[in-house]
Amino acid sequence: MSMGGKQSTTHLVLIPSYNAGFKMLDTVKAALNRWQPVWVIVDGSTDESREAVIELEKQSAGLRVLCLATNSGKGAAVLTGMRAASEAGFRFALVMDSDGQHPAECIPEFMKLSLDNPAAMILGEPDFGSEAPFSRREGRRVGNWWANLETHWGGIHDSLFGFRVYPILESLKVLENIRGGRRYDFDTEISVRLYWRGVRPINIKVPVRYFSAAEGGTSHFQYLRDNLLLFKAHTFLVLGMMARFPKIWRLRRRT
Repeated sequence: MSMGGKQSTTHLVLIPSYNAGFKMLDTVKAALNRWQPVWVIVDGSTDESREAVIELEKQSAGLRVLCLATNSGKGAAVLTGMRAASEAGFRFALVMDSDGQHPAECIPEFMKLSLDNPAAMILGEPDFGSEAPFSRREGRRVGNWWANLETHWGGIHDSLFGFRVYPILESLKVLENIRGGRRYDFDTEISVRLYWRGVRPINIKVPVRYFSAAEGGTSHFQYLRDNLLLFKAHTFLVLGMMARFPKIWRLRRRT
């Protein structure tokens, strides 16, 4: 399903990007072929991708580019995009990475599910290929266990995967009331806290591809820094879960 020249007035694609190289342009074009509008938030990029996507914006009515002066993190970039999208009247945002790992061909299916289930968040569940690093495939098990604990096993199948449709207003209420969720902890923080607010998850398996450096693959994950950030996030989420225990238990029984 391609949107062609028609643009949605309720759902848009948000692509935060930091130094993703030429893969970013491929990702944006693939997204535009399947849904419009697409907004790119350039998060202080210093490579050629910033100029390339700005040039593409001049040729594409369905594309808007927002540029941040300095790198602030994925969550901060998404927050910037959601604030602007809310002001423009959009209600839902599909967030996807700019490095080509997420499948643009799945965008229409996710958007339809969101249209049919406006009270839900649509969460991608990664189906890894053989090229995926072992640390990515197996390392997320720990974080997923903690996210399940924090929601009383409420149905978040993967707490770290970034291909998702979020309700914008509820997401803004979450993000603007916490100090975390601005960097690699974004996907975990937002999914758990949205669940606490009564936004139920719908999980859909999607294929994920990891590209080698020769293929243009990039990763800004720093093992020690980002795992410490996730540890901190889960510490506060567990404390939050304990304070909300009766409410979360009622939510769990609902599902």
